[in-house]
Amino acid sequence: MNIEVKNTIKTVDYSESIKFLESRANDVFKGKKKELLWILEHDTVYTAGASSNEKDVLDKKLNIVKTTRGGKHTLHSPGQKIVYFVLDLNKRGKDIRKLVNNLENCIINILKKYKINSTSDRENIGIWVKDKKIAAIGIRVKKWIAYHGFSINVSNDISLYKKIIACGTKNQGITSIKDLNIKNYNDIDKIIINEFLNTFR
Repeated sequence: MNIEVKNTIKTVDYSESIKFLESRANDVFKGKKKELLWILEHDTVYTAGASSNEKDVLDKKLNIVKTTRGGKHTLHSPGQKIVYFVLDLNKRGKDIRKLVNNLENCIINILKKYKINSTSDRENIGIWVKDKKIAAIGIRVKKWIAYHGFSINVSNDISLYKKIIACGTKNQGITSIKDLNIKNYNDIDKIIINEFLNTFR
């Protein structure tokens, strides 16, 4: 299937990006526009998904943005790659479990390009390197249009996670490609695009 690819270099405001995704999801449902893959970065923002719990906010001074994706609290900041998509499950099979499995495998394959061995976890959604989370997944499905997406920690400031219990998982660490002593990740956008399109072609 033909997926439009957008790659935005400058950081994008979180709320504006979600408005765009909501509109695009509606257009894809109506058959007005193609499915979408959009790679970008956000300025520092803490967000709360549909199943979030206020107890997971450790710094009570934080401004938390409520969002329509699934999942709990998370952080977006420069150096973290955000991979948004809009996919039509009406045409791809109405199977959310299969979608999540495909997303997990896509991220695992991206990380393999940097010789990083990672795994998924049935209990804690996302992608892990040993006991540390390197990628998060948060999606919404409306009228069988799947959107929102996943994030991969590339070179972002991991210390910012200390203000929340990310994704509700206590006693779990966070890592990034940079933290794993990988120096060259300038081709990450190209690798994400190739692996995503290979997964969802």
